[in-house]
Amino acid sequence: MKFVVATFNRDKLAELSALLPSDLGEFVGLGGFPGAAPVDETGSTLEENALLKARAALALTGFPAIADDTGLEVEALGGEPGVRSARYAGEGAGYDANVQKLLARMAGIEPARRAARFRTVCVACLPARAPVVAEGVLAGRITTGPRGTLGFGYDPVFEVGATGRTLAELPFAEKNALSHRAAAIANLVARLRKA
Repeated sequence: MKFVVATFNRDKLAELSALLPSDLGEFVGLGGFPGAAPVDETGSTLEENALLKARAALALTGFPAIADDTGLEVEALGGEPGVRSARYAGEGAGYDANVQKLLARMAGIEPARRAARFRTVCVACLPARAPVVAEGVLAGRITTGPRGTLGFGYDPVFEVGATGRTLAELPFAEKNALSHRAAAIANLVARLRKA
């Protein structure tokens, strides 16, 4: 079976492609389909945005579609940036701008109050079936400055629990073994296999 991975983000596509098992089917990016364009993420939750993307990809291509939406939820900021994580510093802002805004908002917050979590919601939309939804969470804390050169997004400022390292300091395979996205995909795949 062929699945469309509903993203135009090359970094996310690389992570998802590495996590999706080949025995489930063939996975192709949405960017290779004529007329494909990013969907406006107007949902108020991660699940709503993932559903919007997966449904649009299914409608455009006719192939089963998998989409995800991820939010960084910082305790001291009341859950910010949350569903707006990719656009935290404004529409079209890049990774660095989002990280800098987060660090500015966290300035002066003591280490004990820097708890955060990444939360990913993955959705699979298949023709004539109810959507399959799964979630994954990774707990950690926000550092006072970027560390590491790997990964993308908020990875340089997200220190993973007991490792003492940021996601940007973890090799790709190690990150994929413990990440929020890995957990969400594992849960999604288990549900797809039962369906």
